[in-house]
Amino acid sequence: MSFQIGVASLVFLTTMLVIFWRPRGINEAWPASIGAVIILLAGIVSLNDVVDITGKIGGASITIMSTVVMAVILESFGFFNWAAAKIVRLSKGSGHRLYWYIQLLCFLMTLLFNNDGSILITTPILIMLLKNMRIKPQQQIPYLLSGALIATASSAPIGVSNIVNLIALNIVEMSLWMHTAMMFVPATLGLMFMSYLMYIVVKKKLPKTLPVSVIDIEESFFMKNFHPLKTKISVETKRKRTKFMLKILLFVFIIRSLLFVASYVNIPIEIVAVLGSVILLCWRWYHLRTNPVDILKKTPWHILIFAFSMYVIIYGLHNVGLTALLVQLCEPIVNQGLLHASFIMGGLVSLLSNLFNNHPALMIGTITLTKMGLDPITLKTIYLANIIGSDMGSLLLPIGTLASLIWMHIIRKNKIKITWKDYLSVTLIVIPITTIVTLTFLYFWVQLVFAN
Repeated sequence: MSFQIGVASLVFLTTMLVIFWRPRGINEAWPASIGAVIILLAGIVSLNDVVDITGKIGGASITIMSTVVMAVILESFGFFNWAAAKIVRLSKGSGHRLYWYIQLLCFLMTLLFNNDGSILITTPILIMLLKNMRIKPQQQIPYLLSGALIATASSAPIGVSNIVNLIALNIVEMSLWMHTAMMFVPATLGLMFMSYLMYIVVKKKLPKTLPVSVIDIEESFFMKNFHPLKTKISVETKRKRTKFMLKILLFVFIIRSLLFVASYVNIPIEIVAVLGSVILLCWRWYHLRTNPVDILKKTPWHILIFAFSMYVIIYGLHNVGLTALLVQLCEPIVNQGLLHASFIMGGLVSLLSNLFNNHPALMIGTITLTKMGLDPITLKTIYLANIIGSDMGSLLLPIGTLASLIWMHIIRKNKIKITWKDYLSVTLIVIPITTIVTLTFLYFWVQLVFAN
């Protein structure tokens, strides 16, 4: 047993080190999958465990990948370029107004899709937008950083915006509907507080007035991909494109809403997610006359491999006694009252997320909760406190979430210099306070609506 404990611990720590380090820009799925294979070969996780893991993450993975496919389809339509061009026009030359529209865009993209997809697609668009507007490099940082933080944190209100949240929901046997009923109000209030606090912190670094854009990024995308021989698109064409984009947005919103309806009536939500992505794929095929194979090639399937592999590694830690130890340590805390337990457990997951990434932190924390024999409301509330720690508290350091690791990689790839000092100058103030405020909102919301 001591050999297995040593192997599981070494594999976990080495895997996380390589993921944070990313030598030669290696994809995070590689170290995670290698670690998972070692755990399996060492016999720490059995084939029966793999079946259990597949059952727990199967539906979540299908749902998340379906929403990512939808996001990639919208990208091929030029939806995100269209949205970015719209927020520039709505900003009316104000750098401060642009901040709020970027916040709204990143919030909605995560809510309608998921945090990883939002980061993967909107970050390059925002970089292009800010460069096109000739905003100085140092003035680009607050827009990019605050946008990434709100996009990642926005996975908290609804469980379907983050693959690890969906997996954890299955572990505690909580429906997506109940998660949203208990979490949407406090988490959204927390996000509003977070946006305003970030605004106060970065306000002086934002340009008061925006330079005139070199090109219209919506027009540029449209001509490059659909009408390369044209030099300008007409007002009528722009109007038609806006109408088309709004139709697509409405469709995505309907599919998103149907996920919660499906959860409420006990229909597997992955069925709705797959149906939505297939319909949108066919719509694109008909509209653009383009074979859907290119979308499947662009889809970041490595997220699925990463999630499965990390769960295998965490299951290995569970099998060698880590969760049993955590149960002994945490049970006295949980028994001291719901408010106290929410703050301590949410804070603990925040700490573990910043040290080891939120995927393993939330999984370990959730498995631990299920072994304590808690009553349903206490279990659900503390689980949601863990979600706040995992989705918001994890943002203190840029290594706390997969989404922030992806964001850092995109930033470096585009040769934009954002240092740890730049990052921490915002997060050291914003993240701890936001986490505490949101945990407080959660406690009072649960007491008000669900305690009786």
